Amino acid sequence: MCLPFILARGLLWFWPEQSRTNGRDTRVPEALQSKQFELANTPMNSELYLGLDVDKEWIVIAVAEWGRNAPVHDLGAISNDVHALEKLLARLRKRYGPEVMMRACYEAGPCGFGIARRLGQLGVECAVVAPSLTPTRAGDRLKTDKRDARKLARLLRAGELTAIYIPEPTDEAIRDLCRARSDAVDDRRRSRHRLKAFLLRHGYHYQGRTAWSAAHERYLRELVLPHPAMKVILEEYLISVQLASERIARTEAAMSDLLGKWRLEPAVRALMAMKGFQTVAAMIVVSELGALDRFTHPRQLMAYLGLVPSEKSSSDRRRQGSITKCGNAHARWLLVECAQSRVGGTAPPKVSKELSRRQQNQSPQVRLISWKAQNRLHQRYRRLMARRLQRNKVIVAVARELCGFIWELLRTQECYHAPCPSGIN
Repeated sequence: MCLPFILARGLLWFWPEQSRTNGRDTRVPEALQSKQFELANTPMNSELYLGLDVDKEWIVIAVAEWGRNAPVHDLGAISNDVHALEKLLARLRKRYGPEVMMRACYEAGPCGFGIARRLGQLGVECAVVAPSLTPTRAGDRLKTDKRDARKLARLLRAGELTAIYIPEPTDEAIRDLCRARSDAVDDRRRSRHRLKAFLLRHGYHYQGRTAWSAAHERYLRELVLPHPAMKVILEEYLISVQLASERIARTEAAMSDLLGKWRLEPAVRALMAMKGFQTVAAMIVVSELGALDRFTHPRQLMAYLGLVPSEKSSSDRRRQGSITKCGNAHARWLLVECAQSRVGGTAPPKVSKELSRRQQNQSPQVRLISWKAQNRLHQRYRRLMARRLQRNKVIVAVARELCGFIWELLRTQECYHAPCPSGIN
C-alpha cells in the first residue's frame, strides 16, 4: 500500500464528517465516537468536569476527567440551545456509564442563567463563574474558544473557580422589571438634557425656579422659534420626554401590582420602614441583593456592592484608595442615592407622617432598627463633615454603613428562609 494512501486514511480516521455552518459544527460532536476519546476500564462512579465557552450562537465544550493528571478532551462546538446540550449529555452518559457524576461551568455573560437552570434539571451541577475572579496566567497571550473551555474544565476540577449567585426565576423577572424602570428614567434624563442643550445653543434659557415643572412645560409649548426646522426638533424632544414619562408610570404601576404576588414582599415592606426607602427603591434593593443568607457578615455585603475602599499595603505601610466599585453597580448607585436623602440637611432624626404610615403593621424589631439607623447615620455624617471631608466621600461612607443596617433588617424576615416556589408567578 502506497504512503499517500496510508496518510489519507489516517486523516479521515481523525476527521469525522460534520455538517458545518460558518466553519462551526452544529451537531453533537462526533469526537465522542472517535477512537482518540475511548477510555479503557472507566470507573462507574467517576466524575467529569465540563468547561463551556458560551456565546450567543455556539457552545465550545471541553471535558476534564477525574484525577490530577487526567487528560482534558476537546468535544468541539454545538449550537447554543438546550436540545443540543441534552444530546451531548446523553452521549457522555452512554460513554462513561449512567452513574457518572458530571459538573459543568461557564462564565457569566449576556446569555444569562438558562443553561445553568436546564443542566440543574437534568441532574448536572452547573456553576456560573465570575470572569473577573477566574485565574489567568500572566504570560498567556493566546486566547481562543477551545483554550477557554479547556481552562474552565481544568480550573473547575481543581476547585479554583468562584461561582456567582443564580437568582430564582421570579426574582430575576422582578429585577429585570426594576431595571427596565431605571432604563426609562435614563432615557427621559437624556432627552431632557438634549432639549435643554438645543435651546441653550440657540440662546433660549429658562429663567424660572424649577425645571420640568408645569410652568416650565408651558414655557416650552409657547416658545416661538424662528425656523420651522427648529420647531420640529423641539416637538420631537418633547414627545420623547413624554413617552419616557409614560414608560416610567406604566413600569411603576406594574411593580406595585406584582409586589403583592412576590415571595419577598415582606422584605420589601420591612425595608420601606426605613427612612429614604419607598416602594421603588425598596423593590430595587431587594431584587438586586437576592438571597441574603449567603452573606454571613455585613462586610461581605459591602464588598459585594463595591463600597469598601481599595487597598495596597505592604510591610508596615497601609495605603487605601477609592472604593472598589466592583460587584452590583445598580444597587450601589441606589444606596448612594438613598444615603443622600437620609442625611440631607441638618435636621435631626425623626419619624415623619409618611414614614409612620409605612411602619404600620411592622414588628417592634424593625422599627427599632429603623430608628437606630437614623441616629447612627446622622451622627456619622456630622462627624465626617466636621473633619472637612469632601461631601461625596461622606455620602459614600454613610451608604456603606447603611448596608450594615439593611443586612441586619432583612435577616429578620422569614421569607428568605421559606422554600422558593418553582416557575414565575
